[in-house]
Amino acid sequence: MGVTKVSRDLLTKAETYREELTKFLGDLVSIKSFSAGEREVVQRIRKEMEKVGFDEVRIDGLGNILGRIGSGKRVIAMDAHIDTVEVGNEKLWKVDPFGGVVSDGVIYGRGASDQKAGMAAMVYGARIMKEEGLLGDFTLYVTGTVMEEDCDGLCWRYIIKEDGIRPDYVVITEPTNLNIYRGHRGRMELQVRTSGLSCHASAPERGINAIYKMSRIIAEIERLNERLTDDFFLGKGTIAVTQIFFKSPSQNAVADECTIQLDRRLTAGETKETVIRELQEVIQMAGEEAEIVELFYERPSYTGTVYPVEKYFPTWVMEEDSEIVLKTVNTYREVFGEEPFIDKWTFSTNGIATAGVFSIPTIGFGPANEIFAHSPDDQCPVDHLVRAAAMYALLPLRLSQ
Repeated sequence: MGVTKVSRDLLTKAETYREELTKFLGDLVSIKSFSAGEREVVQRIRKEMEKVGFDEVRIDGLGNILGRIGSGKRVIAMDAHIDTVEVGNEKLWKVDPFGGVVSDGVIYGRGASDQKAGMAAMVYGARIMKEEGLLGDFTLYVTGTVMEEDCDGLCWRYIIKEDGIRPDYVVITEPTNLNIYRGHRGRMELQVRTSGLSCHASAPERGINAIYKMSRIIAEIERLNERLTDDFFLGKGTIAVTQIFFKSPSQNAVADECTIQLDRRLTAGETKETVIRELQEVIQMAGEEAEIVELFYERPSYTGTVYPVEKYFPTWVMEEDSEIVLKTVNTYREVFGEEPFIDKWTFSTNGIATAGVFSIPTIGFGPANEIFAHSPDDQCPVDHLVRAAAMYALLPLRLSQ
């Protein structure tokens, strides 16, 4: 498929904003915005949205920034979370993680790929959309959402339930390497807790060691991971023990409580109910008694708002022949003059709420490659910003038609 006039015009227009896109993403990267600490980066985004001519820019009670263009019937949202994970071992970084360093056409730094690049490209995609008159009977919300790294989907539960904005379509701009992604595995965070009886460690037979009880359950969990369901598209469900805690009167006393933290990735057909049932069977197979603890996220946002959410994040997939996938594929062809690669994320996104909880048609398209997310090589090519902005300029119109 050749390059069309629309694609040539949009890519040429986006190219004129290369310098501004680079500076904007560099600014975003230079601002620390760990989960629940996004206030400063929100204000920087607000400044850029107002500069490029959004019809309305507001910040909601949780701290999400919502930029609106248009007031048409069909509601479309393009979303980027604006919080990041922390830096980790700074000695592993080749550049200042908050320097917004640009080298050989690539922007480096914490959050460059995951996912401030998506935020920068969306704002300029919206600018191009207005300047090129690519408007229609739709309302577009460009959202910079908070606390995703801590609790993906929390922000969209708030937007839908508290702000009263329920889109007809959602575009997730997490890194896809400029491919189209149509789903990913879900996940669940939970704990298992055993109880024992403390006694002096010099005579352990007098007590019941909660750690020993847990060790037998852990062995069964390791075996469970090997037999979990596989799916041809999403891949295999997984379970991993990620942390272990204990309670004991002293270092020379038998532990009377032991708790493990579990990360459970859910493939197609797996739900909270199936996970709980499997763990109950695992505990029984281990010959032990234990409590399964479902977890909630209750950390205050930077505005001070607490919005409790269970740590269950449902799996979601859009069918290949669904309207949102077909329209996004056709828009890609129109903008780039070639066939897209269609895949899924390895990690989890805010799509667990929009698609997984609320069943809103959701699609993924974003600059940068997810392999750099959370790594000391966090990066995004400037070319990706330009191309993504061109795609975002046309996609809302095509989704609304």
